[in-house]
Amino acid sequence: MTDYSRNDPYVRDDRPGIDAARLWAGGVATAVVAALVAVVGLLVARGIFGAEVLAPKGEGIWGNANTTTYALVAAAVALAATGLMHLLSVATPAPGQFFGWIMVLATLIAVVLPLTLSVKLETKIATAITNLAIGMVITLVVSSMAASARTLHRSKRRDSRRDSRRDADQAATRQWNNGPPTSYYDT
Repeated sequence: MTDYSRNDPYVRDDRPGIDAARLWAGGVATAVVAALVAVVGLLVARGIFGAEVLAPKGEGIWGNANTTTYALVAAAVALAATGLMHLLSVATPAPGQFFGWIMVLATLIAVVLPLTLSVKLETKIATAITNLAIGMVITLVVSSMAASARTLHRSKRRDSRRDSRRDADQAATRQWNNGPPTSYYDT
């Protein structure tokens, strides 16, 4: 079916959009939060529980990952998630749903992957929990931040039907400046 309203100069264009500057500012802030969650996760795992995270005796999926590397990777993932949300917001009909599914599955991969390594059980669990926390924070913050960055494209076209109704209402109001009519013939 043809959409004739696209060529109609009296139809408003209320397509959803995204405020890119606001989205990316939130993405940078999310990257900082994700990096800090990674640092806290590593401090808790290593400092309180004495469990290695991704670096059991110099071996692991990323070799001997240190706290800085882990935090930078978490920040990069947050920026990648922001880019994904931006792409989905301008290209898909339901960006929130697609983003949610993609992030849940990516987080699930990040949680399950360390569990498949041949390392100590506490290392597997500490890494999986840290990855889960980072993934949840990124998913929730980017989702809510993108929702607040959504906008409506307002066209500059004039809706003459609405404007003519408003003008008629104002004219009727102006007619009664001396009070309402007293009889049918006064109107």
